[in-house]
Amino acid sequence: MGDSSPVHRPPLLVSACLVGLHTRLDGSARKYPSVLSLESRYCLIPVCPEQLGGSPTPRAPAELLGGAGDEVLEGMAAAVTPEGCDLSEIFVRGATEVLTVAHLTGARAAVLKARSPSCGVGTTYDGSFGHKLQAGSGVTAALLERSGIALFTEEDCVALMEHPDSRERPAEEGMP
Repeated sequence: MGDSSPVHRPPLLVSACLVGLHTRLDGSARKYPSVLSLESRYCLIPVCPEQLGGSPTPRAPAELLGGAGDEVLEGMAAAVTPEGCDLSEIFVRGATEVLTVAHLTGARAAVLKARSPSCGVGTTYDGSFGHKLQAGSGVTAALLERSGIALFTEEDCVALMEHPDSRERPAEEGMP
């Protein structure tokens, strides 16, 4: 028996919407080959912060207004729908539940949906619903980052195949 059994592969949190589960806001499913390829090296643990926080699927779109995930966690910004409905409590509860899953499974890294108000790493949409990006991570990403979990997206997760032992983001070019 080789080391490829799930018991011997390190746990890796992944946004459930990236691995073909029907968790996208419109209820559809999509598989990202870049994320699914990680299964050969990691035990993928799918999570959907919106569902874990109590949102239905399908659900209304949401964006972060007045700041990014850190500010939502501090109560200084909000996760809102286009109609102005404040979903911050659901987003914070979902982030907390994902962190609990990370602790229960021992996951030290996560691959999250880029630009999502929950999962975006480094950038999210700005609350104008005009496809404008703002600096800062989503609510779940911010909480996981505060807890020392290395974050990736479907766009840069290949780094986990290249540097599987570190489970840390590689240094940006020109950075130490």
